[in-house]
Amino acid sequence: MLLRLISFLLLQGLGGLLGIWLTPQELQIRGGLAGMLAAGLLWVLVDFTRGLRVLQWLRQDDVSDVPLKLGLWGVVAERVRRMVRLREQATRESDRRLQDFLAALQASPNGVVLLDASGRIEWFNQMAATHFGLDPERDQLQHLVNLVRDPGFAAYVAAGDFRTSITMPGRGHSTAHPVRLSVHLHPYGDGRRLLLSRDITMFEQAEAMRRDFVANVSHEIRTPLTVLSGFVETLQTLPLEASERARYLDLMAQQASRMQSLVSDLLMLSRLEGSPLPGAAECSSVPMLMSQLEQEARALSAVLNPPMAGPAQQLVFEPAPRCELAGTASELHSALSNLVSNAVRYTPAGGEVRCGWLQHADGRGEFFVQDSGPGVAPEHIPRLTERFYRVDRSRSRDTGGTGLGLAIVKHVAQRHGAELKIESVLGKGSRFALVFPASRVRVV
Repeated sequence: MLLRLISFLLLQGLGGLLGIWLTPQELQIRGGLAGMLAAGLLWVLVDFTRGLRVLQWLRQDDVSDVPLKLGLWGVVAERVRRMVRLREQATRESDRRLQDFLAALQASPNGVVLLDASGRIEWFNQMAATHFGLDPERDQLQHLVNLVRDPGFAAYVAAGDFRTSITMPGRGHSTAHPVRLSVHLHPYGDGRRLLLSRDITMFEQAEAMRRDFVANVSHEIRTPLTVLSGFVETLQTLPLEASERARYLDLMAQQASRMQSLVSDLLMLSRLEGSPLPGAAECSSVPMLMSQLEQEARALSAVLNPPMAGPAQQLVFEPAPRCELAGTASELHSALSNLVSNAVRYTPAGGEVRCGWLQHADGRGEFFVQDSGPGVAPEHIPRLTERFYRVDRSRSRDTGGTGLGLAIVKHVAQRHGAELKIESVLGKGSRFALVFPASRVRVV
């Protein structure tokens, strides 16, 4: 300000002197005053012009270069430029943080929807679009209750009690392919709400499987226990002849063996789920495995189909090539044995069970079991590897199955990187195959 005042006074003085010098002697006082007035007007005009330049500069979008370097207006322009730069830097930082925040919400495994005070959509991530079928361009600023037409959700929003979540069907829900969502609204800010959605289909299915598993285990164990309890009570209360006592004891032994098989299979599944994946250091000879499986199959067939009961089953075991299979020997034997024993159990007397090993050109190895049993309808095939799933429950119990064999096969196959293939024609038989990757098959 001092420099500004000095420049004004200096220009006034120069204007006065110039006015005195240019006028006659008798009019020098008036000339000096006129010169000072003209100098003042010139100073004001120049200052006003500089101010207009600064004002025009401020109206532009680009304030990177100041129009004036000196004087009061130069100082004003420089300070404005600094303030604008700081404001732009703060804005960029805010935008960056906002984008980082939105990117984090976009990467969230849960659906996120931001609603304004009127319930209109302000923003949502891709997962929410998948859950509710929303479109970013079409549904922006639309009322969510108009887009999500589930009655339970509409009642939840209308009630206004958001202390708990609700469960509702998601987009594409059907009986064959259920989709279940957990939805929770959280009020925040000035009447706004945050909606979080989570796909709980797998959790509900897992819970249903757990309930079914407990119910099936309880049922499978209760049946032989009831039989054992009845026989024990009979032996304790009734006088029996030696032949009757022997028959009852034999039936009790069968039920005890059935429970033992069930417990053994359950323990096997527990070990498969809790143990580390098998390595490739341990190897089993395929010809030796096939030989063991053949002995077990013939022994089981003799028990299920005694010579006096009808024609014997035809068990055909094709010669196995000289190769080794890498993996846990007990698991591999259990899986292959389950496939063979299932074929023997479900093939009627006089039918044929054929087993073999195929060596593929790409190095993979395939163990297969083909039978001439009753076969399986197509709608049952996808569920055969579920625990305790049986196409014919009465038939399974008659043959002594636990309902866990194919579940064990599936787990062993997954742990060894193998693929379980099931082909079946109702009334003509089935073919089960385990295809092992080339990394686990070694030709010797």
